[in-house]
Amino acid sequence: MSRYPFARIDLAALKHNLQQVRLFAPNSKVMSVIKADAYGHGVIQVAQALTQSDAFAVARFSEALTLRKHGFDQPITIFEGVSTIEEWQLTAEYDLTPVIHQQQHLELLLKAKTSQPLPLIWLMLETGMHRLGLPQQDVIQIIDALEKRSDLVSKLGLMSHFANSDLLNDARNNQQLTVMKKLAETTGLPVCMANSAAIISLPESHYDWIRPGLMLYGASPFANKSGADVGLKPVMQLISKLIATQQLKAGDEVGYGGQWTADKPVRMGVVSIGYGDGYSRHLSNIGKVLIRGKEVPIIGRVSMDTVCVNLDDCPQAQQDDEVIIWGADELAVEWLADKAGTIPYELLTCVTPRVQREYLNG
Repeated sequence: MSRYPFARIDLAALKHNLQQVRLFAPNSKVMSVIKADAYGHGVIQVAQALTQSDAFAVARFSEALTLRKHGFDQPITIFEGVSTIEEWQLTAEYDLTPVIHQQQHLELLLKAKTSQPLPLIWLMLETGMHRLGLPQQDVIQIIDALEKRSDLVSKLGLMSHFANSDLLNDARNNQQLTVMKKLAETTGLPVCMANSAAIISLPESHYDWIRPGLMLYGASPFANKSGADVGLKPVMQLISKLIATQQLKAGDEVGYGGQWTADKPVRMGVVSIGYGDGYSRHLSNIGKVLIRGKEVPIIGRVSMDTVCVNLDDCPQAQQDDEVIIWGADELAVEWLADKAGTIPYELLTCVTPRVQREYLNG
């Protein structure tokens, strides 16, 4: 059975990146973000490689429950919180760490009959992102209400999220930091605010906890920079193979809609990768792949299962040659994301289940 396309996941690179994270913020605890199947890398294998993290974080209750049922005993934060009384009860039973970001969460918790107090609840504060968060003026009242209920929760923490931390010197970052600093000083509670971009560029945001996401997987959160620029190693290398070659004549149109036309005789190849594997259709006519170390441009539209490439700059290419889609020094996922008009987060998390994952250095 063909293994192509597949994603080669280097767990040694993942561990290296965790070490780099700690170098950026040596006095902070690390909450490793492994939501969305660990950004497409495989959550169970990634969690096993990141057991030196002080905590894990996921977006949804179901993700946290999956980790706990697989035997991981680290604290597991649920960014989106829990939305039913039953989930609150299971959160306590499985020793999970919820985030409260709206009044409804608090009301449900106060009604829940939990088997034991939750070890920690994070209060997500609205500091300028305007997505999820408790109003600043309500925070002290909420803290007072929860601190009276030692039967429900043992400790509280403050959390918020930057809107523009990937934009260096953006005024909004300082505005959000000012709000959090005031609340941290007023309450004396531990704080978790720094995402990957803030870990790298805003040391004043590190506080008690940091929560790296994208940087763990070796990609940069900043435009026009690669993970290598800040000492990170790519964890995923997406690989496929050349499944056919043919000779085109001048005037031949390639692919759906004939969006690329040969202006001279061209040797063309077909690579087994497409949007059905998570390869962005926005890379039609602008993406490139690596074959035998040579950059080879994509011609025509990206199809569900294949892309076509111009082999003129790689005349030695042969059918069944391995093709690097991304993850090499010469072809970073950040570069492709920029060409596709998106971000590396999207390319990584869009790699579909039919792309096999192969793990190295576990």
